[in-house]
Amino acid sequence: MTARVWCAVIVAALFLIFAFPAHADVVVPQLTGRVVDQTGTLSSGDIAALTQKLRDFENRKGSQIAVLIVPTTQPETIEQFSIRVAEAWKIGRKKVDDGAILVVAKNDRHLRIEVGYGLEGALTDVTSRRIIDEAITPKFRSGDFAAGISAGVDRMLRVIDGEPLPSPSRSVNFAHNNLDDLAPVFAVALFASIGVGGFFRAILGRLLGSLVTGGIIAAVTWLILGSAALAAAVGILGFIVGFIADLFSAITPGTGRSRGGSWSSGSSGGWSSGSSSSGGFSGGGGSFGGGGASGSW
Repeated sequence: MTARVWCAVIVAALFLIFAFPAHADVVVPQLTGRVVDQTGTLSSGDIAALTQKLRDFENRKGSQIAVLIVPTTQPETIEQFSIRVAEAWKIGRKKVDDGAILVVAKNDRHLRIEVGYGLEGALTDVTSRRIIDEAITPKFRSGDFAAGISAGVDRMLRVIDGEPLPSPSRSVNFAHNNLDDLAPVFAVALFASIGVGGFFRAILGRLLGSLVTGGIIAAVTWLILGSAALAAAVGILGFIVGFIADLFSAITPGTGRSRGGSWSSGSSGGWSSGSSSSGGFSGGGGSFGGGGASGSW
């Protein structure tokens, strides 16, 4: 096949992948209360206590906090799902944007604190991560989800109130699960930069082909992980590795380049909302920009 035919085949394959996704995105549950539990993890007493605590805080401070527990966010990452929840629920006051949401994906063993624009100065990414690592996940690992959520909410409320967190323990490792999650990402990036990138370099030339490969890797990383900084780092790595690999293949005659690679995406559809706290609660119109932190247990 000529290069032009190969290009047409790959474009057609990518179109089919995106047009017919293998999995559907989870539907954002309806906001029916300050605590929405679709897994039956919390008892009615747990939900009532959390709801009262969050209601009292909102009446005193004005900030809105919500809790959402779902079975899974797959095929999305928890970062992608939680920002969709934040955009739909609009927790926090309009133009004040002082809302935050604690999202727990129980079956995935992932959780996230999603923070509105107005609280990013108090609930910083680092502070949110400390709350997850120090207050929530230790109790989740022992199976006490109600205590973990209650402890996490308590810390969130105290931080928003202006109380600083205590000095971190030396034993706390804020990046332990990030390293585990990043290993397969970098492995795929290396494969794509050499394998898939070889096709683009053959068509567009070494420099432009490597740039296009790095851009594609960065875009896919951002869509999957929801982190612009990580996407940029992986994209740059893909460009460098692809460019260097092409130089080596130019020096060594007969070096072949593999072509291929694909990934799947989701769309709408999924399960609907389940048990929640008492009705009558709604978001105040707050906006979110992706601030917060994620964790796992």
